[in-house]
Amino acid sequence: MSVVGECLVAFVFGSVVGLLVQRSRFCNTAALRDAMLFKSFRNTKALLIAMMILSVGFTLFMTFGQGHPMEFDVGINSIIGLFLFGLGMVLAGACTVSTWVKAAEGNVGAAWALLFTFVGMFLFSLVWSVTYWPPAPASMTGQPNLEALQFGQANAATLQKNLGIPAVVFGTIQALILFAIYRAIRRKEDAQQLKHDATVAAHATAAPAGKSGRAAAE
Repeated sequence: MSVVGECLVAFVFGSVVGLLVQRSRFCNTAALRDAMLFKSFRNTKALLIAMMILSVGFTLFMTFGQGHPMEFDVGINSIIGLFLFGLGMVLAGACTVSTWVKAAEGNVGAAWALLFTFVGMFLFSLVWSVTYWPPAPASMTGQPNLEALQFGQANAATLQKNLGIPAVVFGTIQALILFAIYRAIRRKEDAQQLKHDATVAAHATAAPAGKSGRAAAE
């Protein structure tokens, strides 16, 4: 496919995904924030379904496909960085994806958050070699290295290579765990709905009885 063709495909695909995200109001940050603070699981369920599809699809691709999946080392620096990123997204009130959507809708706060996302990424790129943890490149071996607080390379392809087990097995296990969480949320929602319906029914039953009592007294 020519470069122009690839650009057109990317434009159409990005436009469709952007439209779906805008219409569904999907947000990764809201998926976790709403569940913990407001006990609302609408975005959480959508996120779990997306993660299940991604887990199986991506590991199938790595098991049978001919792609070039990313391999990157993870360590304590990854945990700290992800925590700071999540904290920033909660303060901004949206994840990166929904920030793009809100900025395109004319939300000034989202536009500022998006602008300083780029500023922060640019500034961090200037000091990357200084902040890279640990400083010694020799410790980034791709194997567990607890002394240097490195946990090795991350993704199912690495496990497939090191253990000889197809990556899709790990993807399936992850998808089953996510499905169990999804089922637990659905059971909790069903129980809340039954409790709500019972309360409404009790109030509906009590109201006519109250009217009859007052009518008899008159």
